[in-house]
Amino acid sequence: MIDLRRLTVLRAIEQYGTVTAAAGAVHLTPSAVSQQVRQLGRELGVPLLEPQGRRVRLTEAAHALLRHADSIEELWQRTEAELHATALGEPSGVLRVAGFPTSVSALLAPLAVRMQREWPGVTVRVREAEPLDCFDLLFSGETDLAVVEAMPDNPPLNDRRFDQRPLLEDPLDLLTATGHELAGEPGTVLEDLSGEPWILDMPGSGCSVRQLVLAACRSAGFAPSVTHEARDYSVVATLVAHGLGVALVPHLALLPPHLDVVRTPLTGRYVPARRFLSVVRRGSDGHPTIAAALELLGELSAKRGRTD
Repeated sequence: MIDLRRLTVLRAIEQYGTVTAAAGAVHLTPSAVSQQVRQLGRELGVPLLEPQGRRVRLTEAAHALLRHADSIEELWQRTEAELHATALGEPSGVLRVAGFPTSVSALLAPLAVRMQREWPGVTVRVREAEPLDCFDLLFSGETDLAVVEAMPDNPPLNDRRFDQRPLLEDPLDLLTATGHELAGEPGTVLEDLSGEPWILDMPGSGCSVRQLVLAACRSAGFAPSVTHEARDYSVVATLVAHGLGVALVPHLALLPPHLDVVRTPLTGRYVPARRFLSVVRRGSDGHPTIAAALELLGELSAKRGRTD
């Protein structure tokens, strides 16, 4: 019988590429990671690490084991979920959730309140994290449930480690200064903004809005004239309020209430939108607490945005 914690360490080496990187992900020292894998090899009767210069690499036996590791992990998650469902019957214990800022304010904070009100035996711990970090937290077992934004760098939807489900779409609204001619104008389409100076979020800011805006503008037949860039939506809104340009901001994004700006929904063919996904470790969705959280997330999402 193998120790599944050691299998997780082996999976981390494959996931992150080196013993040192895997050690950081699972909060062990590199020597402890190597020791865990060697012990797993002794349990199985085959070597899993071999020297490669001053480093070590996975053996062919390790790669053979890893081809089954995700299935083993999924089966264990389903077994653990069934045990909790049988023994407890209803949600209880600590639920650790993570998400990027908008998902925390729009979904996870209300989820924590609802979960703890409806099931007093549940304690919810909320953690802010960017989408890729959320996947790492799930993989390492530090988080049970995450809400992420669909992005090109995320693991694919068919990744055997994760169960990813659509929650809602968050359309981008036009943000203008109060006195702008398109402020609050019904029927505004993206093409109306082709001649405007634009304010975009910074490249590499950790969200998809910049890429969504640029792609939508290309589809609408123009390239936006970007005059200013900012990382935070409050800074974007401040620049817009001073008449320095227009911007597209997510409908669910919170903006400072004192600024003289107007949010106007776009219409027409080209309305970019962020997509929110719930993510859990594959097989864990049958756990009573996680199942209840996923159901509540669905309810909250239906109230806050457009579902897929």
